[in-house]
Amino acid sequence: MESRYIMTAFGRDRPGIVADVTKILYENGCNLEDNTMTLLVDEFTLILLFTCPRKDIEEHLNRECRRLERDNGISAFIRPLEERREVSRSKSQDCTLHVEGMDQAGIVYKISRYLADNAVNIVDIKSTVKASPESGTAVYTMEILVQVPGGSSPSQLEDGLAAVAEEVHVDITVSR
Repeated sequence: MESRYIMTAFGRDRPGIVADVTKILYENGCNLEDNTMTLLVDEFTLILLFTCPRKDIEEHLNRECRRLERDNGISAFIRPLEERREVSRSKSQDCTLHVEGMDQAGIVYKISRYLADNAVNIVDIKSTVKASPESGTAVYTMEILVQVPGGSSPSQLEDGLAAVAEEVHVDITVSR
């Protein structure tokens, strides 16, 4: 049976950073299953889910991660995963939250805390800060894919988030 791992890596953006990181997996017979890679300011970040049939691979990959740091300036870390567990999603409903407002500290924390306190699972978050074309003011936008538990509706979620939106001075809309 193949073992599953997650690798996180990041380094100063440049051509070839993805090739440098994925070369290690390729050369060791690993299979890349899922990933998220993105540029954050001038750092390129990678989160990779992969499998490997070799049982003795973890120590070797950790050495390869240290080599990446030394030779290429890429920080990389490997973590083995437990057996895949089946999660029942039949009673949950996927929704997207759109958040927009003036940039300030605490937006992600306050919204994610409310979601956690109400058993709403975050599946994906993407956010950015851009200058408003009219005023140049920093505007924060965020898209959050969530799973709303059975017994709750998107409109109930939106109503509940209204107090959080007011507290952090953003607009939050919920769509299916």
